Amino acid sequence: MSFTAAHQVASTAASYLADIPSPTKARYNLGPIPIRMYAMCILAGILVAVWLGDKRWRARGGKPQEVVDIAIWAVPFGLVGGRLYHVITTSGPYFGADGDWVKAFYVWEGGLGIWGAIALGALGAYIGCRRRGASLRTFADSVAPGIVLAQALGRWGNWFNNELYGGHTNLPWGLKVHVMDTATQRAIIGPDGKPELVAGGPFHPTFLYESIWCVGVAVLCIWADRRFKLGYGRVFALYVASYTVGRFWIESLRTDEAHHFLGMRLNDWTAILVFLGAVAYFVWSSKKYPGQEASPYLGEGGAAPVAEGTEGADGVADSEDAADAEVDENAEGSEASDTADDETVGEQAAEPEKLDADSEPALGTDLDKVETERTGDTGDTDVAEVPVQDSGATVKAEESSKP
Repeated sequence: MSFTAAHQVASTAASYLADIPSPTKARYNLGPIPIRMYAMCILAGILVAVWLGDKRWRARGGKPQEVVDIAIWAVPFGLVGGRLYHVITTSGPYFGADGDWVKAFYVWEGGLGIWGAIALGALGAYIGCRRRGASLRTFADSVAPGIVLAQALGRWGNWFNNELYGGHTNLPWGLKVHVMDTATQRAIIGPDGKPELVAGGPFHPTFLYESIWCVGVAVLCIWADRRFKLGYGRVFALYVASYTVGRFWIESLRTDEAHHFLGMRLNDWTAILVFLGAVAYFVWSSKKYPGQEASPYLGEGGAAPVAEGTEGADGVADSEDAADAEVDENAEGSEASDTADDETVGEQAAEPEKLDADSEPALGTDLDKVETERTGDTGDTDVAEVPVQDSGATVKAEESSKP
C-alpha cells in the first residue's frame, strides 16, 4: 500500500471517528418500567467490583460472600456520599438562581462525586467489617481494583447522558454531543428533524479518557499486589494515588460548571490533597507494617470472631473436635492417675508385709511378756492388739497355750 493510499485510509477513519455522536437516548422503557442507562452503568460497575473483590478477598483467606455482606453497607453509603459531594461542589443547578433543589435527588440524571463516594463508602465498609470481624485495611486492598473498574464502567453513564465532555478537539476520537432534554432524557430534535448538537464540537471525550485511565490503574494495582505482596491498605493507597494523577489532568480538560479556587477547579485541589495523603500513608505503612497480613480478620491470632448466636458448620465442627480432644485428654489423665494410685497402693501394701516378716520374732517375744504381765496366765489363748508406730498399722498376734 502506497503512502498516499495509507494517508487516505487514515483520513477516512479519522473523519468517521470524529463523526461518532453520543447516544440520542439515555433512557429506555421496558413496558412501564424506565431503564436509565446511567443507572445501568453504575449497577454494572458495582457487580464487577463485588465479583472481583470477593475473588481477591477469598485469595487472602476470607470467607466466600463476605464481600457481599459488607457491600450491603458500603454501596448505599457510597451512593449517598457521592451525591452529596456533587451537589455541594456543583450547587448551581440545584440551589442557584434558576436551580431546582428537588433535582438534587435525581441521581439517575448523573452527578456522583468520587471523593464523597469513597469517604462515606469507607464508613459503610467500616460498619460492615466490624460486624463481620474483618480488617478494614485488608478489605480495602481486596476491593480496590474492583472499585476503580466500577469507575471505568460508570463513566460510560456520562456518555449516555451526553455530559462531562472537554473542550474542542480535532483529534480522530473527538465526539459530537447532543443537546439533551433532562426531563425525557432524549436529544432535542431541531427544525431540520435531526437531533441538535452542542455547538463547538467535536469535543474531548473526557469520560472516555478517565475510563481508560481507570482500567490502567486496576491493572497496576493487581500487578503491584502480586509482585510486591502489598498489604495493610497499601493496594488501596496505590489506587487512590494513581487515580488522582489521572483525574488531575483530565479535570483540566473539562468544561462543565464547577467551583474554582485560586484559579483551579475544586476537584483539582481535592485530587492534590488526596494524592499527598495516599502517598504519605503508603510510605508510612511500608515501614510500619511490611508484607501482608497473616489473616483478613481481627482478633487474637488472626482468628475470625464468631458473631453471637451465629455459629456456622465450621464452628460446630471445631467445637465438636475440641470437645472430643478434651474428653480424650481427660481419659488419658484418668488412666494415668489410676495407674499411679495402683502403684502407690501396691507399695504401701508391700511395706507392712516386709515389716511383719522382719519383726515377727521380736513382736512374738514382746507379746508374750505383755500378756503374762497383764493376766499372769500363760495357759489361756488370748488375742492382743499392739499398735506398731513405725508402720502405722495394728498387728494382731495370736498365742497358743503352751503344754
